[in-house]
Amino acid sequence: MAKWGQGDLRWIVEEREDGTNVNNWHWTERDATSWSKGKFQELLVGIVVENDVGRGEISELKQVEGEASCSSRKGKLIFFYEWYIKLGWKGIVKESGVKHKGLIEIPSLSEEKFVNVFNVNVSKKKGDGDILKDLMKTAGTAKVRQALGDYLKALKMEFTTGMILPAKAMAAQELTVKRKPSENTLQVQASSPVALGVRIPTVALHMMELFDTTVEQLYSIFTVKDLVQKFSKSTAVLEAEKGGKFQMFDGNITGEYLELLTNKKIVMKWRCRNWPEEHYATVALNFVPTLGQTELQLDCKGVPVCKEENMKFCWQKQHFEEIKGLLQLTPLNG
Repeated sequence: MAKWGQGDLRWIVEEREDGTNVNNWHWTERDATSWSKGKFQELLVGIVVENDVGRGEISELKQVEGEASCSSRKGKLIFFYEWYIKLGWKGIVKESGVKHKGLIEIPSLSEEKFVNVFNVNVSKKKGDGDILKDLMKTAGTAKVRQALGDYLKALKMEFTTGMILPAKAMAAQELTVKRKPSENTLQVQASSPVALGVRIPTVALHMMELFDTTVEQLYSIFTVKDLVQKFSKSTAVLEAEKGGKFQMFDGNITGEYLELLTNKKIVMKWRCRNWPEEHYATVALNFVPTLGQTELQLDCKGVPVCKEENMKFCWQKQHFEEIKGLLQLTPLNG
């Protein structure tokens, strides 16, 4: 029998009062379905949008179908959620005082799609009042996406409280690094106890795609803000230089440019908002000219295991296919 505190960490029992799930090794799962339905009611009902011509309000959570859960295994959290949501809205045209009602449907909210990508369908009962429908399709949709983004943050932070338990060796102190003003050496000191992060298992991905365009045109699609916003159909911030930061898909993708070889290669620190805090992958894009086409070679290291399929979906559906659509609709000048 191993002595106290020795042996495989998976089986060491920490000195914990609860003695539960030591070292976060064993599988635990929480059903977030009921909690999520309450959160949808809290975040969505009562949303108000208004402009010079009208005012609209989400008045009712009419239907919620689906489920959500969070699992913990080997110190990592794995999320699953899939929802169909139907909301009722009502509004008034300011000039005439006429009132109208309609529906907002989110047919598929799941971990496979970013908040700015899933569909939000707005409809109205028969009759006039399209100005209200337009208001709900624009400002209303933006606020619905924001609210559902808040739901996902709460699911990952608020709902999961206590699922990853700090081990004895980790809970004692947080080490912070401070530089003395008059010296070049680093001083390490202890501060108040916090729960530190855990290492997560990762995978590497390799993907290739052919594009009917030149290397110059394809390279520009990844480095020119207007073109990024066109293929992603969302706002973006780009500083296309070494050390420059970027945000895509309304901030759901963030990172930093590590290397740029014009028309040849781009290397980035890359993360998705729903990844573990402060975890980045390294993404390398190589642009290879072929006969009348460009081959894009994607190599990615450090993708969380539980996000592998999501990462593949992101690049195949939300990058490659959207870029091809952009090239077909609006051919770029060489």
